[in-house]
Amino acid sequence: MTPVLHDRLPFPPPWEAPGGARLPGMQPLDPADWILVDPAHAAQMALRDALVAARPDEVHALRPAARAAAGELLAQVLAALGHRPDHEVTTQVVRRPDGCRVALDHDAPMLTLGRLVQCDLCLLVPGADGMHRLEAAILCFPASWTLAEKLGRPLGAIHAPVPVYDEGLARRVQRLVDMLRPGRPLWRTNALLYADAALFHPRSETSPRVEHAGEARFLRAERQVLSLLPASGAVAFAIHSAVVPLERLPAATRAALIAHRGPAGAGPRGVREPPTLP
Repeated sequence: MTPVLHDRLPFPPPWEAPGGARLPGMQPLDPADWILVDPAHAAQMALRDALVAARPDEVHALRPAARAAAGELLAQVLAALGHRPDHEVTTQVVRRPDGCRVALDHDAPMLTLGRLVQCDLCLLVPGADGMHRLEAAILCFPASWTLAEKLGRPLGAIHAPVPVYDEGLARRVQRLVDMLRPGRPLWRTNALLYADAALFHPRSETSPRVEHAGEARFLRAERQVLSLLPASGAVAFAIHSAVVPLERLPAATRAALIAHRGPAGAGPRGVREPPTLP
């Protein structure tokens, strides 16, 4: 697959974002801003179209527990796109900014969503025990994790084997999820150093990512948004990805990245190991 690169980050990296110094670093977001269209839109959407068509079993999942939430999420996204001047929304078709017309299939809401917006979308559905589990997703751009391994897991298990995601952080994240209110999304960014630029970068838990000094050539950043769906009570988790060659980063950003490097092998502060769920 041809790499899709950004010339610059379309959102601040974690060490420059408000509250980004302390995990999970979530901040309030204007609901009007939760769908982002950036200069790589056309190329990213073409890649998403290709992945949805050729590898649907790898990039898509919809379990019965999330069917109502998936329909609600599609309706919410369509309403948001209908207020944007760069999209044209009818009852049957959405015209994207790249001119592509996407037919609306309400029987396949997550696959349809995968072709409407740049961000990946995951649905965390609360169970009878109050724990939120990953029950549906359109995940075209995984950052070193696989949907098949995480599906059905609660938040804590989703993040295995990420060392920084300890019990204390897990409790803080669960409190944030429990405190979400409709119309009041939260956002954060994270970043990862990579030797290659592939947006579709699945990796099994049994093959953890290993970084070696001097190999990293790209900064892969994500803007992550959590929002509560009022009817179903599910949490929508949006992941907007961008990959920038390190040499294209502004000098100040490169200097800040170097300044925030942690212990050997840990990466910069705020540059975290995958997976990318909150």
